Amino acid sequence: MSKRWLAPWKDSREKPVIYHCISRVVDRRFIFGDIEREHFRMIMRMMENFSGCRILSYCIMSNHIHILLEVPPMPDGGITDEEILKRLRALYSNGVVELVAKELADARRKGRADLVSAIHGRYTYRMNNLSEFMRTLIQRMTRWYNRNHERTGTLWENRFTSVIVESGIAARMMAAYIDLNPVRAGMVKDPAEYRWSSYGEAVGGGNKGNGKKAREGLVRACMSHKGVGFEAEKWKEVARNYRVLLGLALERKAGSSGDMVAAKKKKRFAVATDKSSGGKEKPDPNAVRQEENHTVLPEMEMSAMLQHRVRYFTAGAVIGSKMFVNEAFTQARERFGENRRDGARKMRGHAAAAQKHLWSVRDLRVGI
Repeated sequence: MSKRWLAPWKDSREKPVIYHCISRVVDRRFIFGDIEREHFRMIMRMMENFSGCRILSYCIMSNHIHILLEVPPMPDGGITDEEILKRLRALYSNGVVELVAKELADARRKGRADLVSAIHGRYTYRMNNLSEFMRTLIQRMTRWYNRNHERTGTLWENRFTSVIVESGIAARMMAAYIDLNPVRAGMVKDPAEYRWSSYGEAVGGGNKGNGKKAREGLVRACMSHKGVGFEAEKWKEVARNYRVLLGLALERKAGSSGDMVAAKKKKRFAVATDKSSGGKEKPDPNAVRQEENHTVLPEMEMSAMLQHRVRYFTAGAVIGSKMFVNEAFTQARERFGENRRDGARKMRGHAAAAQKHLWSVRDLRVGI
């Protein structure tokens, strides 16, 4: 079993480290109903608060889950006692946190820096860590599900899979691809109608919240390449283009910002000149015109492909610009055979529309 491919720049403080993570239920059985999906989301948010990792986009389906996860490096100088206790409260009972707080206070009073370091180490190895985030999330969901359904054994197929994703166009496309899962599955016509996804939570709010966490994640997914953080106040700026990317133009009642009253398909064809037909104009299926400023954004040209399954997004290993994929390949050269000269591979099939903008490190069979 090969070692998981982590971004070579995983300790960078400038370059976002983003992964698309996928895990499937054993035998791909459809076992997650509303209660199970709600509980999974609750554990997922608890793990986000505990680990320091941030969820940019997600979708909890009936037999599998998708998470677009950013894994930041550990803070300079480590984590303070106060931050450790704050994170522990997200995952452990008050009693456990109080015991740890007492241990830390005693060690500090005795001047035992070695004990303080050991106490921190019991928990920090699981923080800011992709594998530990997913392992704890999956294990906690398994224990809860087995206890409530009187079963034993594994709930998930093998290990989770992950794809390294570049910030910018790749992250935006991946986030939208994840949010469109229930649409592709025929469960809903509008991704906003599906509660257990980042977009559904962002526009409708979660079970115990107002959707702020989801909006923060999508803002970061769409604008991290511009240095924008998890800034929910930028949601209005991001939401318009993100809705178009999802293939929707959402309208809301005047004076009622929380109620969606209509959803209609965005016009998918921009007018393009076809020289071979005597200069006549005809729809170009690979372009989408943005009505607000009459420009065609690169990702809008690719939006139609998101209506289909794109295997590169789940099995491509590394997705991004040609330079990004080649950089990842060069820094992990040992994973490939001697005859492999470069990393970037064109995406084909339904993903062919992305060839000018996105590349994969793997050549995949299409049409399967």
